[in-house]
Amino acid sequence: MTIKKVQQILPPAPAHMVGDGFKVHNFFPSGYNISNRRMSPFFMLDYNALMELSPSETPRGVGVHPHRGFETVTIAYQGKIAHGDSFGNKGIIAEGEVQWMTAASGILHKEYHEEAFSKKGGLFQMVQLWVNLPAKDKMSEPKYQALTRAIIQRSTHHSPLVRVEVIAGNYQDTPGAASTFSPIELYNIQLSSGGKVDLHFPAEYNTGLLVIEGSVLINQTDKAAQDHFALFENVGTDISLEASADARVLVLSGAPIHEPIASYGPFLMNSQEEIRQAVIDFNSGKFGYLED
Repeated sequence: MTIKKVQQILPPAPAHMVGDGFKVHNFFPSGYNISNRRMSPFFMLDYNALMELSPSETPRGVGVHPHRGFETVTIAYQGKIAHGDSFGNKGIIAEGEVQWMTAASGILHKEYHEEAFSKKGGLFQMVQLWVNLPAKDKMSEPKYQALTRAIIQRSTHHSPLVRVEVIAGNYQDTPGAASTFSPIELYNIQLSSGGKVDLHFPAEYNTGLLVIEGSVLINQTDKAAQDHFALFENVGTDISLEASADARVLVLSGAPIHEPIASYGPFLMNSQEEIRQAVIDFNSGKFGYLED
């Protein structure tokens, strides 16, 4: 057993608005100037910390916009989010659910607070990840995975004090709900007071965790508080988590994609020429049509 040590624990960076509905803290790549390769295949982590959303007759969010070359993964912890895209996919993401959208060759989408939730208001909390695609898959056909609570499997192998929801990858023979283009482990872990869990990832995997609720003791040495992100070294394989009070943690780990990266706004490609072509294709209507 070799410990995968914590490299640093990061508090939430100053919040900024995405559209008029999401107040997010960016942990990478811009929030702390973390290299866009450091958490590959994860390119971006935006976190809307727990907040009280005031009622609104008009749902707030982000209007129609394009993506190419990667996947968006939206995880709802409180509140509801409505999604629509130019391939005809529509869905509502409720608490504990995940929307995994593969933009790939190009898609338009929009996301707002769900209408009934918007009118009522209430607690809202979510995470959005951008997951890079290998070059060979960047121009594949877009797809959409609605990962409901009924689909996401849960493991309680450790103890009744621990529940591991496997979004992607495989945890102790419990398979993840999402299909992925590169090796990814993505778990929501709930720990009751006194709960302990052991995790194991290859040393070369880029690994981090975000504390959604409560706090956890990592490897019996480092304490990570709510809304903080722990970044791990690329040495060692084993991580232990312990909660002195109820806690919820998002764990992300994956095999890095060792390819050139070119990014511009909503496009994530391998070269500037591919970025220019993405802009041309978007402007010429090749991403389809979606009404705002």
